[in-house]
Amino acid sequence: MARSLKFNIFRYNPQDSESTPHMESFVLEETDSMTLFIALNRIREEQDPSLQFDFCCRAGICGSCGMVINGRPGLACHTKTKDLPADITLLPLPVFQLVGDLSVDTGSWFRELYDTVESWIHTKKVFDPAAPEERMEDEVAESIYELDRCIECGCCIAACGTARMRPDFLGAAGINKVGRFLIDPRDERTEQDYYEIIGTDMGIFGCMGLLACEDVCPKHMPLQNQLGFLRRKMGITALKNFFGK
Repeated sequence: MARSLKFNIFRYNPQDSESTPHMESFVLEETDSMTLFIALNRIREEQDPSLQFDFCCRAGICGSCGMVINGRPGLACHTKTKDLPADITLLPLPVFQLVGDLSVDTGSWFRELYDTVESWIHTKKVFDPAAPEERMEDEVAESIYELDRCIECGCCIAACGTARMRPDFLGAAGINKVGRFLIDPRDERTEQDYYEIIGTDMGIFGCMGLLACEDVCPKHMPLQNQLGFLRRKMGITALKNFFGK
């Protein structure tokens, strides 16, 4: 017999002066292979067309449907209701600017992150579109690809205690992005250049090591490995700066 699911959903439209933050409940009958994405679409189509939430790909690639699911950041399209209790509470991701209900603006946050970490290849080489692509060792290319799998859903930022307290903290997503360029042989920045970006409490030394970022990452990124790798690199750079070497 199918379960009756109760969805307790955060509602608030900051663009409406008469709107106030509150929780609203909806009831649905569970169906086979139901995900939260399917459930939310059914609620919007069958019960309340004003419900706001984001989605695009439905395949865990775009990262748009990130939200707090029973206290844990995750993707609605990846979360099956059979893995949850019959009472489900959905909240918008913290840290990011609220658009409405479960929808938040992660784009502006990540755009600022790109500018801060200068998220592009730094090289003095003049680009020649007719030249063959630069060759790279398979092992290096695979390492870069591993770090490029981030879908920028914001779950790691929402789960981060430091990010909740410090709006300038780069978080796991920013640290991962720096690590991606540090191992890229095409990027000509030095370790001192990277130290200027992340060698502060805003970067690698601000992390409290709670591991929540890696726990909630839907792509299972090696975020803590990256933190350890960069802490060692930047720690050595700091010692060189201190001793003037």
